[in-house]
Amino acid sequence: MEYLLQGQKKITMTHDSVSIVAAAHSPFGRLDGINLEDLIVKVTRDALADAAIDAAEIDALFLGHFNSGLVADGFAASLMLQADPQLRFKPATRCENACASGSAAIQAGINAIRSGAAELVLVVGAEKMTSNSTADVTRALSGAGYQHDEREAGLSFAQLFGQVAQQYAERYHSPLASMAAIAVKNHANAMSNPLAQMHRVMDFEHCNNISQSNPVIAQPLRLTDCSLISDGAAAVILASPRRARSMQRQVAIRAMTQVNDFLPLSSRDVLAFEGPQRAIHGAMREAGVTLGDLSFAEVHDCFTIAELLIYEAMGLAPKGEGHRALDDGTVRHGGRLPVNLSGGLKAKGHPVGATGVSMHALGFRQLIGQPIGLGVPRAEFGLLFNMGGMAVANYASVLQAVRA
Repeated sequence: MEYLLQGQKKITMTHDSVSIVAAAHSPFGRLDGINLEDLIVKVTRDALADAAIDAAEIDALFLGHFNSGLVADGFAASLMLQADPQLRFKPATRCENACASGSAAIQAGINAIRSGAAELVLVVGAEKMTSNSTADVTRALSGAGYQHDEREAGLSFAQLFGQVAQQYAERYHSPLASMAAIAVKNHANAMSNPLAQMHRVMDFEHCNNISQSNPVIAQPLRLTDCSLISDGAAAVILASPRRARSMQRQVAIRAMTQVNDFLPLSSRDVLAFEGPQRAIHGAMREAGVTLGDLSFAEVHDCFTIAELLIYEAMGLAPKGEGHRALDDGTVRHGGRLPVNLSGGLKAKGHPVGATGVSMHALGFRQLIGQPIGLGVPRAEFGLLFNMGGMAVANYASVLQAVRA
């Protein structure tokens, strides 16, 4: 495990990577008067316009969408066809893997291209959540937990991650101050992201203390430790190496790995975050990069304790010492490896099916030098990590800028 960021090294670009050649992204938040179809259609059209191609050129479409009863649209894949008559009769498939549904759709698109079945693929991630009560959203999301053990069934994800924070305190030390610092960081980053759901500066004292405006949601998690209920959508267009060379811009997907772990929490040590660790290091190994080569990372901070554990899974600090990455400024804007410049799920928002696609869309923009929000000058590599359930479905991608 590497705990120190290594110096950058010269990496030769391979020419057999699937590339992202266009992206689109809606605002995230409470989008009243906009339904799931509206979200899907808008980003589909915007992505086609961003690529400057006709819809007829798309060979296949994939939709990342969790649903779990959040909307009545139980068969949403063909809603993408509503964006343009030329999409009629194209193969369209919905992918679901809990909060990693968007990344599952991207991986399906990559596989379609690698198999030779497609050269241009449109991937959309979308979720409509805010038309439900908080209780109904909590119940729908809880369906991504293990249902056949009475100790787990019926627990919300806030309760599950609250247990993780308690276990962290018992094994190492209290993570609450670090969790508050993560919330402060991500809210500050979101202030520069015009698409983020929450534009509100949070100070450490507010986030680190329980109050009427920052109550306990599930012991010991406070409101500021929890991500948001959101509507939103994002889209990317993927291209084969041959097709990408004819496009105006491209960002290579140097690696994408998927690692699934056991669903029951009783079957594993959740603090080890083995699924995330294996996915992240597998992607970096496949891409031939180290932490020191990365320019930024977007990771799955569904709860602030999750981001802290991801620091450790990445190798930024030893187990139990993720706070080091915050204390020395590594993960902050301007640090050696800024994490969640977008504001993360915590402040950008978390429309479940859209999250993985959002990470790739924003990573694309960062690497073509047109960041939405905070930027990294001459960014070369980006790491993306999207997680479904309690570190169950784990997807990690390494993107690389392609410059003439």
